[in-house]
Amino acid sequence: MTESHMPNGSVRFDLEDGVATITLDRPETLNSMNDDLMQDLSSALSEVEQNQDVRVAVITGEGRGFCSGADLKAMSDPNRRKIIAADGTGPGPMGPTRMQNSKPVIAAFEGFGINAGCALALACDLVVAGESSFIQIGEIQQGAPIPMNAAWMRLKLPEFVLSRMALLGDRITGPEMFRLGVATECVADDEVLSRSRKMATRIAGFPPGGAVNIKQ
Repeated sequence: MTESHMPNGSVRFDLEDGVATITLDRPETLNSMNDDLMQDLSSALSEVEQNQDVRVAVITGEGRGFCSGADLKAMSDPNRRKIIAADGTGPGPMGPTRMQNSKPVIAAFEGFGINAGCALALACDLVVAGESSFIQIGEIQQGAPIPMNAAWMRLKLPEFVLSRMALLGDRITGPEMFRLGVATECVADDEVLSRSRKMATRIAGFPPGGAVNIKQ
């Protein structure tokens, strides 16, 4: 196994047997997204795309949760919101125009994914959720728009599901994520990462280029 940190030290990158594990590594802030983490995540996804030894990637979070969303303290500049367009583009790596990897990406969804953390999970091709985990699009409680979440959900899920999640702004737990089609599988909390890696290993074992052809 090869293991390294991205330049800003906010994301770890491990590679073993064709499977890259990308770990959001700001547990002290529940893996909230500041500029350093977003830049490191973009760098890690670029490495997945460019490294011929990588066939599939798993994204996970260090500590208690997947990602608690934007670091509101770090993102307090009001001008930052204005550069997020309605199609989900913007400064982060999760919009559809930014996260177009040709290789499969699996979310090992433990704990929670809130707002931008929800968008990151939705950006992945497959989501393995823990039984007690929850996802939340809570911007309605702040009066904020949801460009990245809306963009991904319009691509992947019925509008009824988007409305149910975004207009109520409540927490949706792992079993309900699976029922709504937001999660691919729902497993015991302590099996999320191992199940995600097992799924990734299976994909990596298919003929070279097969998964890329399917995504295209």
